[in-house]
Amino acid sequence: MKKILSKTLDPDQDIEKLIGYLLRYGVVTASLIVLIGGIIYLFQYQHSAIPHYHVFIGEKAGFTTFGQILSGAESFNAKGIIQLGVLVLIATPILRIFFSLVGFVFEKDKLYILITLVVLSVMLFSIFGGLKV
Repeated sequence: MKKILSKTLDPDQDIEKLIGYLLRYGVVTASLIVLIGGIIYLFQYQHSAIPHYHVFIGEKAGFTTFGQILSGAESFNAKGIIQLGVLVLIATPILRIFFSLVGFVFEKDKLYILITLVVLSVMLFSIFGGLKV
């Protein structure tokens, strides 16, 4: 990496600093989104009846696709906002792997490029392999 971020740090420290910021702000952002969704959930369902815990009644399927989650979050549905926070939390380590790959490409480290590509491919396949569209 050709000192993209700073003049004083070396390339390894630049990419490590960028990844550190990514992880930190990704988790904080996801937490804030879930917190906002939780507060909205408490206001939307404050007058709901207390469930009977003797009998299990499952939730209906909802917010299982990106479109449903985004439309739920846009309409300020609490469950949609919470699911959006979970998506941001899941995307954070995937972006970390991607930025590591970019750093290895800049360093021209072929072995680590290959290893990181395999890890990224496995992660993306495991996420999108069973995704309903």
